[in-house]
Amino acid sequence: MAELNSIDTGTEKVRLDFPAEAVARLTISNPPKRNALDHEILDAITATVPQLNEGIEIRCLMITGEDPVFSAGYDIGDIAPESFETDAEALVAHPFTAALDAIEAFPFPTVAALNGHCLGGALELAVTCDLRIAAPHSKLGMPPAKLGLIYGHTGLIRFINTIGLPRTRELFFTGDMLSAARADEIGLINRVIEGDFEEASAAFAASIAANAPLSMKGNKQAMNTIIENPVLSEDQIRELVELRESCFTSADFLEG
Repeated sequence: MAELNSIDTGTEKVRLDFPAEAVARLTISNPPKRNALDHEILDAITATVPQLNEGIEIRCLMITGEDPVFSAGYDIGDIAPESFETDAEALVAHPFTAALDAIEAFPFPTVAALNGHCLGGALELAVTCDLRIAAPHSKLGMPPAKLGLIYGHTGLIRFINTIGLPRTRELFFTGDMLSAARADEIGLINRVIEGDFEEASAAFAASIAANAPLSMKGNKQAMNTIIENPVLSEDQIRELVELRESCFTSADFLEG
């Protein structure tokens, strides 16, 4: 069983703190590279997130970046030309996928708090979270069209599930940088947060964590089942019905 003060991310590039009751915050901190995602950062996310569900009361996970940006995406700038093909693929294929899988597997709501620009793979990381909030000055973009990159199908599915096929086409075919207001308009983020972003984003996460744990966990489980299975089997429908019925005898429901 993990304890809050015993969890170590293993790197200074990912900081863990607890800004409100039942809220954990991971901060990506790689300022020289504009918080670009490298093996060290991705491995830290993969190792840390599961520990936040080991016997401790974390009911909302927030991921943000060291000001002034959220993240510039994959850290591919230092990859040597002669090994670019294998090294770039290695970064995307394993540590990135493992980090996103860890975020997706977290049983309670996850929030990407976009304190600044969010590009490329970092935007997919944000889309993997259940909710996205952004500071007004944030810019969001997907640059594969400008980099000669064909994006992975799992990432494209995440964007299509989030903003639909027409907007995904627009995002990937134009390579345009979107303002926070435009991202809000097309559903890429859930809301723009005015004022002190660090304080307001922590308050937003705290308001989620204050809700009934059984409801949040159960609704997330049900939504994930529906998204992953466009046609539900009889067994899956039965499991979803049983999941819903389980709340009626719960202390959460009686208190609510």
